[in-house]
Amino acid sequence: MEVKKELFGELGGHPIYAYELKNDRSISVTVLEYGCIINKIMVPDRIGKAENIVLGFDSLDGYVKDAPYFGAIIGRVAGRIAGSSFELDGKTYKLANNENRNHLHGGLKGFNAVIWNSTPIEEDGAVGVEFTYTSPDGEEGYPGKLDVTVMYLLTNEQELKLSYRAVTDKKTILNMTNHAYFNLSGDLKRDVRGHELSMPSDYVLELDQETLPTGKKLDVTGTAFDFRNGRKIEGGTVSNHPQNVLVGNGFDHPFLLSNHKKPIVLKDDESGRVLKVETDQPCVVVYTCNTMGNDEYEIRGRKPCDYLGICLEAQGVPDAVHHPEFPSIVLKPGEEYRANTKLIFS
Repeated sequence: MEVKKELFGELGGHPIYAYELKNDRSISVTVLEYGCIINKIMVPDRIGKAENIVLGFDSLDGYVKDAPYFGAIIGRVAGRIAGSSFELDGKTYKLANNENRNHLHGGLKGFNAVIWNSTPIEEDGAVGVEFTYTSPDGEEGYPGKLDVTVMYLLTNEQELKLSYRAVTDKKTILNMTNHAYFNLSGDLKRDVRGHELSMPSDYVLELDQETLPTGKKLDVTGTAFDFRNGRKIEGGTVSNHPQNVLVGNGFDHPFLLSNHKKPIVLKDDESGRVLKVETDQPCVVVYTCNTMGNDEYEIRGRKPCDYLGICLEAQGVPDAVHHPEFPSIVLKPGEEYRANTKLIFS
């Protein structure tokens, strides 16, 4: 196993390094100091050919100018916050309106767009990188100085472990995730409509016209949202269910997990690749790039198209700060924010 560090680019006179993590079983993962971005995941197919299974760019410029959060850590709060404001202990905090009237993925310069400090990790049976960042009190409108640690650890058991830790000096809100876009075909040979997804979720959250949770849970039974026994992504792209149509004919929804002992499984039969996701988070936002065909940039020489990737964003429930019925995302001084997600490749 090894960790290789190389210069990836420069931003404002600051060098940005990439770390390539390699295990002893033909898997490698490349991560960046900019945004804690997962830049590449090289995984063999059924005949042993290793190809990249995540969307991204080969240059820093692509991430700075164009990337829709490709592979990045999202924070302080993943998803949308209604009205770009929230209240804590009677005080209202105003955030940036960076998606119409709402606040999205941490604001104008969220965790996806900052430079993180990095320390390589080499231990018995695993290699990785520990990233740290201190978000100052008031950054993007959020209260509290927040010290954040994100660790990526690649093991010889074909696992990529993602762990998140944070402490604050003032009461604040926090809900982090990684925004990797997966495509198991390898090197973007096909879109993901033929991928099969299995997920232990009995309920999906209803969204309003601004893609915010209404607070209502929808039973997935008999709909394109029922992944409990596995189904192809394509079902949601052709469904006439109002919630599929609302988000551009596909998925952009929080699924509430009902059994944390059962993994989420994404399969591509043609390549033979399988991705299992285990998490301690209450929900997974499934996003299927429903309107990516409108984008103008190129992804490693390919023009974007609808359904080119699928995001499986393990996190707290979006807009939880406005829904007391959802698990709280409030973090207090003296507490530690902890979240863990594991990606298992086969």
